[in-house]
Amino acid sequence: MDIDECKIGNHTCISEQNCLNTIGSFECFCPKGQSGNGTKETGCQKPNEVNKFVLSASGGFITFFVGSSSLYLIFKKRNLKKMKENFFKQNGGIFLLQQLSAARKESPQTAQIFTANELKKATNNYDENLIIGKGGFGIVFKGFLPDNRTIAVKKSKIVDQSQIEQFINEVVVLSQINHRNVVKLLGCCLETEVPLLVYEFINNGTLFDAIHNGDQANGLTWKNRLRIAAEAAGALSYLHSAASIPIVHRDVKSSNILLDESYTAKVSDFGASRLVPLDQTALATMVQGTIGYLDPEYMQTSRLTEKSDVYSFGVVLLELLTGEKPLSFDRSEEERSLAIYFISCLKEDRLFDIIQDDIVLNEENKQEIMEVAILARKCLRLIGEERPSMKKVAMELERIRLMHKHHGFNGGKSLEETHQCFLSKSSSKIYENKYGHSTHQIIGCDSIWNQLLVDIGKGR
Repeated sequence: MDIDECKIGNHTCISEQNCLNTIGSFECFCPKGQSGNGTKETGCQKPNEVNKFVLSASGGFITFFVGSSSLYLIFKKRNLKKMKENFFKQNGGIFLLQQLSAARKESPQTAQIFTANELKKATNNYDENLIIGKGGFGIVFKGFLPDNRTIAVKKSKIVDQSQIEQFINEVVVLSQINHRNVVKLLGCCLETEVPLLVYEFINNGTLFDAIHNGDQANGLTWKNRLRIAAEAAGALSYLHSAASIPIVHRDVKSSNILLDESYTAKVSDFGASRLVPLDQTALATMVQGTIGYLDPEYMQTSRLTEKSDVYSFGVVLLELLTGEKPLSFDRSEEERSLAIYFISCLKEDRLFDIIQDDIVLNEENKQEIMEVAILARKCLRLIGEERPSMKKVAMELERIRLMHKHHGFNGGKSLEETHQCFLSKSSSKIYENKYGHSTHQIIGCDSIWNQLLVDIGKGR
């Protein structure tokens, strides 16, 4: 006979109403609309009570999560701000502010201090599609400022803390320079581990690309090459001698000479290159620069002077003449170093054998090419003191250009006589010309000389 456990109370349900008798046992249940198993241990719950519990638990978790996230973000933001402040101080920010304050009293045109966020936004968080240059020194990004200016942001890899003060001085000086053939340094950002440099954007690539990239070489007529050489030399001369403090470039090469849409030369990375190692091919320790362009005397002594820039510029002249790279292991051993091979060809009277095929030769430009080659040879002298200054190099290139530009300008003098005019005016010493004969001062050259000074002084 079956015993009804529900009636006799021999069950574990909440009440008799929640108990269902079965043969030999019983089952607990909850009324319809309620949840649970109807046992005394668990019971039954109405829907609103469940929701309240769930909502209460969820609300507590959300509150905890939001609170924790907010605290983390505040902590992270404070840390980031503190890190930026530390980088700013470490990179000479306090010193820069002092220098800019003093500079503004003399000139309103001074370096702008950009924030890290401004440059991050300008480069779309340093989008790889905006990379316009890459090398051992770091990466250059194209950027866009809110005022519609297009900029180039140089993001270097390594900083030399011992050079920070000199770097800041040069940033202040360079930001005040307004020369047609020098890329304008707009300012810098010191809130990052390595300072970011901000330049005006030049849209036609580098001289290196124009010379060595067949698609661009068509725009490099001899006339353009000579003009580009004169413009770059004028910029280097100006910064060596006319800036408020003399600045040595340290890495003169064709890839640091930019070209705008009209093939006007713009010397870039001037002075500020002191801050970082310059290339993957740069020598270690104290000597910095790019192999193929490096001054041999500087490599031996580690003493950098403006004559080191003169040597490097001489190599750039060779590139313009020959279309060859300064150093190439694809060439034979005797031709591997362009400087050594060029000097050998010049001695053997084989200059025109190595002139780039893209240069259309004629009687007029052959004389100009010969004179530029002789000037390059002087720049490449092993002893720095024997090299001409950049000022003399710029004047000589401008003289060669003027003779082509103003046929009647020299008052009937031959090209060689005009050359002698330049030499006599640019140096009081007896000068050995390309034929091995010495020349002395020649009277009656003032009009030519004055015109040279006017053209160079204008910065073209």
